[in-house]
Amino acid sequence: MSDALPVPFEWIDNDHDLDLLLDRLQSQERIALDTEFHREKTYFPRLALIQLAWSDGIAIVDPLSCDASKLRRIFGPQHLIILHAAQQDLDVMTHAMGTVPERIFDTQIAAGFLGYSTPSLASLVNSELKLVLPKGDRLTDWLRRPLTDGQKSYAASDVEHLLEIHDLLTAKLEERQRLSWATDACEELRQRKVGPGNPADAWQKQKDVRALKPRTRGVLAALAEWRERRAMASDIPPRQVLPDLALQGISQREPANLADLAQARGVDDRHTRGSIGQEILAAVARGKENPIENSVTEGEDVERHLRPAITLISAWISEVARLEHVDTALLATRNDIVAFLRKDADARLGDGWRHDLIGDQLDDLLQGRAGLSFDGKGGLKMIAASNAI
Repeated sequence: MSDALPVPFEWIDNDHDLDLLLDRLQSQERIALDTEFHREKTYFPRLALIQLAWSDGIAIVDPLSCDASKLRRIFGPQHLIILHAAQQDLDVMTHAMGTVPERIFDTQIAAGFLGYSTPSLASLVNSELKLVLPKGDRLTDWLRRPLTDGQKSYAASDVEHLLEIHDLLTAKLEERQRLSWATDACEELRQRKVGPGNPADAWQKQKDVRALKPRTRGVLAALAEWRERRAMASDIPPRQVLPDLALQGISQREPANLADLAQARGVDDRHTRGSIGQEILAAVARGKENPIENSVTEGEDVERHLRPAITLISAWISEVARLEHVDTALLATRNDIVAFLRKDADARLGDGWRHDLIGDQLDDLLQGRAGLSFDGKGGLKMIAASNAI
C-alpha cells in the first residue's frame, strides 16, 4: 500500500450515526478495533478516536462528539474483537466504556507463537502481507479538532489489515497446533487487571527504595500515596502534584513545618501555599509513625536456597523459546518463574500450555533429575543427572 493512497472510511461523530453503525455490525462475527488516546496531561487516559474495521468497511468514531460507551453493544460473546498490542487499548476501554470485549484476539500475542518477538503492527503487516503501512506523525494531537483527512486516513490504516492478518496467523497457528495457546494467552491479557494500581504501593515505583532507612521508606510511602490519590481526584499526572525529586527530598528531610518544607529539594512555592503544604506535612507525620522495615516487592519473595534456580530456569526457558519459536516474554517472565518456585496455586508455569511445553522439564531441573550443558552449537541442552557431573 502506498502512502499516497488514502484509506476509505466512514467518519462517525454523532450518536445517531453510531447507533446505525452498531446495528450494521451486529451481524459481523469479527471486528477489528484500535484506539488513539492521550494521557500526558491527565491521570487517566483520554480516548481520542476509535477505529473499527469489518468484512466490508472501516469507520472512525469520534468519542469527543458521541457516546463511546455505546460500543459495548459489540463487546458480547458473539463478536471476536481483533486488536494489536491490546493492553493499553483495554485500559482505555475500561476507563472510557466501563468494560472490555468478552472475546479478543491480539495479533501481537498470536505472532509471538510463530517466532515473532513483540512485533509492531507495521512490521507484522510488512512480513505477512508484504505491504508498507503509511507513516504518520507520531506526535499527532488526536484530541485536536478538526483532524485532517491525512490524519484520519492514517488512523484508519491501523485497522485496515487486521482481519487479514488474523486469517493468516490463525491458519499458521492451526497448522502448528498452537491456536489454543494463543487463545489462552489472549484471554489472560483480557482478564489482566487494568487501570490504576493501589495508591499505597505507588512508593515502590521510586528508585533505590532498598537503600532507604525504614522511617524514610515510611515517609516516602505516605507521600507517594497522598500524591497518587490527589492526582486521581484531579485527573492530572502525579508529577504535576509533586515531582519525584520533591517526593524524595521531602522524604529525606522529614519537615515538621512549612518553613522546613520549603527547604526540601524539589519543592517550590506552590507546594507550601494553601492546603497542599499542610497535606504534605500530614503525610510526612503519618509516614514517620509507620516505618517500613522490608521493601521486598512482589515477585522477589523466594527462599534463598532457590534463588540460583531462577537463573538456571531463565536460561532454559530462553533456550526452549528459541527452539520452539515462541516469544520468551510469552513463555515466562521472571515473576512467573518465582511463582513456580514458590509453588503458588496460580503459577502460570504450573498449568496450561506453558506446563505442557516446559513444566516437566523444569520439575526435572529442580528435583536434580536433570542438568544443563552447552550443546557445542551456541545453545543449551538438557542432560540426565547421571551425565551432569
